[in-house]
Parts: sequence; C-alpha cells; structure tokens
Amino acid sequence: MNIVVNDAPRITEIHVTDESITARLADGRVISVPLAWSWRLSDATPEQRRNVEIIGSGQGVHWPDVDEDISATGMLYGIPACPRTEKSPREGKRNRLRPAAATA
Repeated sequence: MNIVVNDAPRITEIHVTDESITARLADGRVISVPLAWSWRLSDATPEQRRNVEIIGSGQGVHWPDVDEDISATGMLYGIPACPRTEKSPREGKRNRLRPAAATA
C-alpha cells in the first residue's frame, strides 16, 4: 500500500500591512516578506489588500482586485513578484529595446 503525503507548505491565514505580507502556515510557522516584494500590492488600497483568497488548498493566495498571486513556496524561498513592465501607450505592447536598423 502506498500513502501519498503532501508536505508542501500551505497558507491558512494571510495579513497585509503597509509594510509586510504575513502568512500563517498549516504547520504553525509564520512567515513574512516586505510589501515592496509585490508592486501590485504596494500600489493597492487597503481595501484591495483585504480582498484576498487562499487558493490551491493553501499553496498560494490571490488578490482579485489587483490580479496578484503569491505562493507559500515563493515566500519561503524569497522569490519576489516579477517587476512591472512598461507598455507603450500607442501600441499597448511591452516597451523593449529594438536593434538599430542596418544601414548599407
């Protein structure tokens, strides 16, 4: 007989302040990361920060008002959110450097 044990960290509670994101895990640990790790939450209102859902049986959390997701594993291993990318107002596309045109 095989028994599958899921030892992945699971979030049971989440709290966001003006300075930090704090999660309580199912095993009793409490972990915290700086709010600055999530530019979306840093820019969000307190009301938007309070509107949070625990997802994937606690594997992560989602803030629907600002479309932000953070995983328990990401918090434990110190993986901040990806930095924002600038978009061209005209094209609505990411603003990337393009190689200079070749001249003959």
